[in-house]
Formats: sequence, C-alpha cells, structure tokens
Amino acid sequence: MSGSSPPTETRARSFRVAVAGLGAIGLEVARALDAGALPDLKLAAVAARDLDRARERCADFRTPPAVRPAGDLPALADIVVECAPAVAFASIARPALAAGRTLVCVSVGALLDHLDCVDLAAERGGRILVPSGALLGLDAVQAAARGEVAEVRMVSRKPPAGLDGVPWLLEQGIDVHAFGEPTRVFDGTASEGARCFPANVNVAAALGLAGVGPDRTRLEIWVDPTITRNTHDIFVEAEAARLSLRIEGVPTEANPRTGRIVAPSVLATLAKLTSPLVVGT
Repeated sequence: MSGSSPPTETRARSFRVAVAGLGAIGLEVARALDAGALPDLKLAAVAARDLDRARERCADFRTPPAVRPAGDLPALADIVVECAPAVAFASIARPALAAGRTLVCVSVGALLDHLDCVDLAAERGGRILVPSGALLGLDAVQAAARGEVAEVRMVSRKPPAGLDGVPWLLEQGIDVHAFGEPTRVFDGTASEGARCFPANVNVAAALGLAGVGPDRTRLEIWVDPTITRNTHDIFVEAEAARLSLRIEGVPTEANPRTGRIVAPSVLATLAKLTSPLVVGT
C-alpha cells in the first residue's frame, strides 16, 4: 500500500528558566512560570539579595525552585531573567553570558553602562533579549532606524510617587511632592537619563537601543501631580515614517516606579522562544 508516512510528532524544546530578583516583576514572572503559564519553560531556580526571604516567597509554589546566589544560576538554567536593581546587573549578567546562556534583561538602563556584555555574549554564544516592557512601537522604531532618522524623542511624565526618592533629584534639591503643576525635572539624552534615573527610565534605554542609540535619543522627565499613570510620549521623525506614540502605564501597587505591563512583557518575550508563531520583528 502506497502513501505518505504519517508526520513525525515533534515538540518544541523545553528550557529551564532562572529568575534573578523577586521584586514586583520577578515574583510575578516566577509565579507564572511555576503555574505552567508557559508549558515549555520550567522555573528551575531563583536568586535574590536575601536568600532566606526568597525561600519564603517561593514556599507556596507548586514546585519550589532552587534558591541560589546569582552566580550559580547559569549552571541550573538555560535562560536567566534579570529583574533586579540596577546595581546588581553585572553580577547577574556576566556569569550568565559567560556561560553562553540567554539573558532576558529588565534593567535596560544598567545595560547601557555594561555594553561590553554584548561582546561577551558574542564571544560565548549567549544572547541578550530586551522586552518591550512599558513601551509600544519598538518594532516600528527598529524598522525606521534601518534608514535615515532625524529625531527620536521621548517625554516621560510620572506622578510624584513614581519619582520619589531618586538620588539624583535629591542631590539637586528637588522635592517631587512640592510641585502643584506639571514640571520638567530633566532634559538630556537617554544615556544621561539612565545614569540619573537607573530605576525609572528603562523605557528610554530600550528606545535608544532600538533606534538611533541612547546618545542621540532625547529624553524629558516631568513630575506631574495631575496624573496617576506613568505616561510616555515618543516622537520619531524618520525617512520611512513619522511616529507619534503614547503609553499610559498603570503602576504596580508594590512599586509605583514599575508598570503592571512589565512582567507580562517578560512572559511574552519568553513565549517567543518556543512558540510556533511569532508576531512582531
């Protein structure tokens, strides 16, 4: 009897995932992985500054992961998701990339201070993935940047709580709770903004990397007591298109500096690694 053979059953490769940092973003990502939100990705390990506290936070997981220092994660996982404060970036990124792992980077502003990590990834066969996070339109910005671009500018407006305690503002003697109307507190490049606001402008760093570079990307930061959402307006003037985009992100309850959409963006980035259909550049 002739005929075609039945198709061989195939399955996407599964990956072990480690999450470094269990704050508002990291804990949500870890919980989703533990719950089976991405069937081909298994939560294998977590890391945090306080390992005992990390064990407590994972105690009710269906399958509690290994809790290890950040330097141990590459031996336990194929993918390391960095969700830690900017000061911890290098201690997470370098071991992962040196071991040829994939690094999903949330602290994009910190990456700008450690761009040699890109060379390290190239040398050791690693990858750095930057989720879109609180930004839309990064695909369009990347496409436009294939041609001539005259301007990329971002204006970020945050309620006072979203900028509370920023060391650079305190050094300038700026009290974000003292303003009764929208007030610009920073005007510079995305590179400068990432250094002055390491926990606040990862979106600007991502925009810079997607487009014409952080040194050519202009950034304004406003404290705005009239709003409750972190709002970003992006303007791009390019040969291929003129882009005007607005995002109004809802802050997390645990950390008003962080938008609720960031953790789902990380999960969407992870999903692309095994999905048979990938939408977007």
